[in-house]
Parts: sequence; C-alpha cells; structure tokens
Amino acid sequence: MSRIGKQPIELPSGVSVEVSGKVVFVRGPKGSLDKKLPDGIEVVVKNSEVKVEKKKNTLKTKALHGTLRALINNMVRGVSEGWTKELELVGTGYRAEAVGPDLVLNVGYSHSVKIQAPEGIFFKVQKTEIIIEGVDKELVGQIAAKIRAVRPPEPYKGKGIKYKDEVIRRKPGKAAKGEGATV
Repeated sequence: MSRIGKQPIELPSGVSVEVSGKVVFVRGPKGSLDKKLPDGIEVVVKNSEVKVEKKKNTLKTKALHGTLRALINNMVRGVSEGWTKELELVGTGYRAEAVGPDLVLNVGYSHSVKIQAPEGIFFKVQKTEIIIEGVDKELVGQIAAKIRAVRPPEPYKGKGIKYKDEVIRRKPGKAAKGEGATV
C-alpha cells in the first residue's frame, strides 16, 4: 500500500486539473503541463482535490501509484509556483551571461559554450550564480545537469560549475617528498 499514493493533492487557487482519456492536463498562472497515464491508474478530480487511484492491484500499478501522485503534485506546484535550480561558478575568470533566451558560458575553454533554453526554461545570471527557472521540474533539473556537465567541479581546487548547495569532496594535492629520506 502506497502511503504517498493515497494522499490527496490540494489544488491552489488558479490551478485546474482535467483528465481527458489517458492524459492529465494541469493549467495554472505560470503555464500548463500534461502527463500520459499508465494502464491501471486513474485520476479523479473532486472539488479542489485530486486523487490517484489504482484500478488493478498488480505489482506495476503498486509501483506507479505513489510515483504518479508525486509527479502530478510536482506539476501542480510547477504551474502555481514554478521550480528553480541554482548553480555556482567557481574559478578565476569563469563567467556566464544570459543572451536572449540562451546562456553563454566562459569556463576556461578556448571557446565559449552556448546552451539553448528549451521552451519554458528561463536563465538569470547574477555575478557567479546561474538561476534556472521553469514549470517542469524534470526539465529544470535536466538543464541544470547539462550546464554542470560543461565543467564539473574538480576535486583538487574545486573549480568548475556546481549546484549551490553541493559539497565538493576535496583531495589533498601532491604530498611533499618523504621527509628524512636518504638518497
């Protein structure tokens, strides 16, 4: 029994959920999202509450019950509040700038790296911080991972692009030659 799957999703004001066949549509002030429902799962909208129910009691539907409830909850939160990820540039001369909808990174390569923003994603740059905003949690996280992959933080000096709250495990550099060793 999924404890998360049984919990209802409260709809904030301005957010509407519609179920049309096998697709759930969520609309709100920030945008709209849709999700295809798997077999054996049903979404019921009553008053200002959404419930995810299982039609069958198979292993697959048990596994998907709580997952689908969490995904729909993320969609509701995304269209009402939005999602953000913050990245930080660490390194001398590392810069980022938002040029129109795209992001241009100068992170120690001989060329600048341009990352195009997909529909629904917006970049903000403040000195050494990059803020990614959007309504789709999965897409925001994917774009953040793509930006981080351009120059992941290295373990010796910690230079690179890292998540704001990420802790980089540092390694010691070369140890001094053995003290007192005779040649």
